[in-house]
Amino acid sequence: MTFAEKNASIIKSTASRLGFDFCGISKAEFLEAEAPRLEAWLNQNYQGQMAYLANHFDKRLDPTKLVDGAKTVVSLIYNYYPEEKLPEGKNDIKLAKYAYGEDYHLVIREKLNEFLEILREEIGEINGRAFVDSAPVMERQWAQKAGLGWIGKNSLLLNRQQGSFFFLAELIIDLEVSLDNPITQDYCGTCTKCIDACPTDAIVEPGVVNGSQCISYLTIELKENIPVEFKGKLENWAFGCDICQDVCPWNRFSKPHQEPRFEPHPDLKHFSNREWLEMTEETFAKIFKKSAVKRTKYAGLNRNLKFIQNDG
Repeated sequence: MTFAEKNASIIKSTASRLGFDFCGISKAEFLEAEAPRLEAWLNQNYQGQMAYLANHFDKRLDPTKLVDGAKTVVSLIYNYYPEEKLPEGKNDIKLAKYAYGEDYHLVIREKLNEFLEILREEIGEINGRAFVDSAPVMERQWAQKAGLGWIGKNSLLLNRQQGSFFFLAELIIDLEVSLDNPITQDYCGTCTKCIDACPTDAIVEPGVVNGSQCISYLTIELKENIPVEFKGKLENWAFGCDICQDVCPWNRFSKPHQEPRFEPHPDLKHFSNREWLEMTEETFAKIFKKSAVKRTKYAGLNRNLKFIQNDG
């Protein structure tokens, strides 16, 4: 076994031990094919008010600008599919599944920091950084390059064994590691279920989403009032949206996660629409204390609830 193969073996066994479902390895290099696609997407203003997506263009495409001497990108999948869903009927107020429990940034960052510590103990001094949706890293593209899946028509990474209800995370390190083969085949075929189901027509072409029309953007990232043109189109989503994932045939392979910290607050399990609409700031602080829902703050969630209450 070569030095690079041994490193890959240590990385993959560590990933499994820490609860990651899949781990893939790719070479840290400039994402040449992505540069024109990213530029075209930004030029269409599909990022809406997410101005940070236009920042650090070079870093977003080149991991060696994020970590000195970077040689390897380790891509990781961490499942969040719940065993028991919160109410998702036509008239229920809905919450994206990824936001049921504790904020994934906190949960996964702890695991990534531990990951780097283990690698340093077992291999030696490594220069590296951990990323979980928190820096200019094109995680879906790296995951595809590392053989973890392909980018579906809804622009999410799809995995043949697990669908798409998972978080992506990365370690960018200056270590020589044997590489995995990228997935080059598109297993979506002629299916257009995600495109057909999106009520705001946010998927403008296969693999390209106009972020400024996406329900997740409207309910989380948009800081001003939701434009009136989306009246009757949010389908009761109060924070985020799972429509394009719920209809995806590959998600029939989703399996319940094993992360206790992703379990919803007990009060949420039987939350009625009335309780959502009458939620006080105190209740919000209690239920969403460690949740990703805090991103909208109470005022933002309240805005969303009022908008969908008057929908139609």
